Amino acid sequence: MTKLLPASSSHEAPTSGDEATRVPTADTAARHRGRWPLLWSRLGRAGIGLLGWTIAFVLFFPVLWMFLSGLKQEAQASTDPPTFLFTPTLDQFEAIFDRDFAPYLLNSLMASVGSTFLVIVLATPAAYALSLAPVPKWRDSLFFFISTRMMPMVAIILPLYVIANDIGVLDNITMLSLVYTVMNLPIAVWMIRSFLLELPKGVLEAAKVDGATFGVELRRIILPMIAPGLAATALICFIFAWNEFFFAVSLTSTRAATVPVFLTGFVTSEGLFLARLSAAATMAALPVILAGWIAQKWLVRGLTLGAVK
Repeated sequence: MTKLLPASSSHEAPTSGDEATRVPTADTAARHRGRWPLLWSRLGRAGIGLLGWTIAFVLFFPVLWMFLSGLKQEAQASTDPPTFLFTPTLDQFEAIFDRDFAPYLLNSLMASVGSTFLVIVLATPAAYALSLAPVPKWRDSLFFFISTRMMPMVAIILPLYVIANDIGVLDNITMLSLVYTVMNLPIAVWMIRSFLLELPKGVLEAAKVDGATFGVELRRIILPMIAPGLAATALICFIFAWNEFFFAVSLTSTRAATVPVFLTGFVTSEGLFLARLSAAATMAALPVILAGWIAQKWLVRGLTLGAVK
């Protein structure tokens, strides 16, 4: 008798060849698709980080080159092509302090800090008044504030010099601080007004309902809320005053001369003392760099306070 073999079952286990040719399931395909966005996301973050560091290096490279030039000897700083391998020395930094650099630095600090303080004190109430005024009525006034900053300095230096000479305040640090105050006041009013316009109106109205006076409202509500904006405005005004050269060289000679005026002393008829100039410029830039580094969080918050959300 012939033995009957059992019929093959349709649920028979697949062979090794079947496993090799199996079609991917939906879950497997989804896992493969999910890897690419994650990979591109990581590559994107790495690319953005690399781009940011590259931009920072390009922007900071002139300051680094200036600092390295100040560490060279005078002959090494003026060579062409530049000298990359050298023995660092502090001779140039010692030389600038031997030329009484400290009084110029003190004059710049007094003029910049004093004018910045006056600008914030005067610009805050002016900006508050303009922020409450109807825009169509005061549009010309706002334009007038900022247009005074657009005037060429050459057009006002001669009458300003005559006035300073007549009242006996030439080569005076107080006069220079007042000039810097007038110079930076329009920008400060414009910036602080934009910060005030972003304040929630409900908070100010609630304070008025509770009987708060203008002084209480300004001290306890407005100033704390726009503190980042005030810090950003103060830092910008400080930088403008610190770097100003035209008024300083025109209205001062020796007693009230500032750091930018001091730097011109390294360009003489004998030539350009590049190493000493680089050392002096490094010392001149150091206070601004430190101020910006310390206040960077306030600066970013302040500059974005009046932005459109």
